[in-house]
Amino acid sequence: MACAEIVSVGTEHLLGQVLHTNATYLCTVLADLGIAVYYRSTVGDNARRVQDVFLHALSRVDLVISTGGLGPTDDDLTVAAVAEALGLPLEVDEEAWAHVQAFFRRRNRPMTGQQRKQAMLPRGARMIPNTRGSAPGVIVEHGGKTLVFLPGVPREMRGMMEDHVVPYLRARGLAGGEVIRSRILRVTGLGESAVEDRVRDLMRAGLNPTIAPYAHTGECHLRVTARGTEPEVERLLVEAEAVLRERLGDAVYAVGETPLEEVVARALAAHRLSIALAESCTAGLVARRLARTPGASTYLDGGIVAYSNEAKRRWLRVPGELLERHGAVSAEVARAMAESARAQARTDLGLATTGIAGPGGATPEKPVGLVFIALAHAGGTDVHEMRYGTEPGREGVQYLASQTALDLIRLHLLRLGR
Repeated sequence: MACAEIVSVGTEHLLGQVLHTNATYLCTVLADLGIAVYYRSTVGDNARRVQDVFLHALSRVDLVISTGGLGPTDDDLTVAAVAEALGLPLEVDEEAWAHVQAFFRRRNRPMTGQQRKQAMLPRGARMIPNTRGSAPGVIVEHGGKTLVFLPGVPREMRGMMEDHVVPYLRARGLAGGEVIRSRILRVTGLGESAVEDRVRDLMRAGLNPTIAPYAHTGECHLRVTARGTEPEVERLLVEAEAVLRERLGDAVYAVGETPLEEVVARALAAHRLSIALAESCTAGLVARRLARTPGASTYLDGGIVAYSNEAKRRWLRVPGELLERHGAVSAEVARAMAESARAQARTDLGLATTGIAGPGGATPEKPVGLVFIALAHAGGTDVHEMRYGTEPGREGVQYLASQTALDLIRLHLLRLGR
């Protein structure tokens, strides 16, 4: 089994100015080829550090694929630096030079002396054609290891990878008959530690497939990764998903990339149910998330953002005495808001949020992060008290409240379907 390292070259990565989308793409492609990526490295535009990173990578993997540093300017030094470290002289590759010249002719752009640099390849290397840009790629086979140098421009890099590098890796025997596939189970309503407690034995026991949790705001993702032939991998993933669903139950809300709001939107549409919203602390965030799915008007009637007590009285007809006795942040007011939204809009469901997002407005009895969420439906009204604390910050509390609100709708619809 071949193992690989991805190297991203460019100081812009270290300054946080560019996301590592190239590395993510390459990891996905190599997994499809059955090549395990053991390491990902990032290095700035410094010849000595580039050499150190590549030599270290060659000491521990079979295949090194890099992106960036193939252009004509002085800071594009990847190939020259690595060639020097390997003791390989640079020579003009006539095919590469013809490619560079043709690129500039087609675009009627003048050339400078710097462009010839892009045709300088290490002795014994082969050129990777770049039909989308001026910088050819380079493949070097050295000491039983393989190095692939690709440009940093995503469109150019992807085209070269698909058209030339993947076929090369297959022909070279680096791509095996196995694949590596992952499946993501999305979980909400349970924290990462609670999820881990329920599946810890599976995480510790599994080598194929492996199971790993990842915390996200308001939810946890479980990544299941399997290796084998296509049929074997599919069987392993299906079996692992079934076991995880048995352990986690309704907390698993989706598999793959589907966000919670889309799951809820589809469920509302499938049940042909309508909903109206009354939001205070979430300031319309629940409505915004529900409306992201096309066709939202089939289930989302509308909503009211009522922050002040006066707005709650005026628009939602919450009794003044209820506000005075219990306060705006209370189970009683949340219930009244949800029921009023449902009654006035004549919808199947009414949902309300009221709370203290912070940083101000709290009291010892009602701290920052306290949120009441109510869901009114034909069978009554469910009210939930949540305490998110101060750590998430104002926007974090608002998002967590919207996440809980959407999950309450989802769980209600699940019960209706049983």
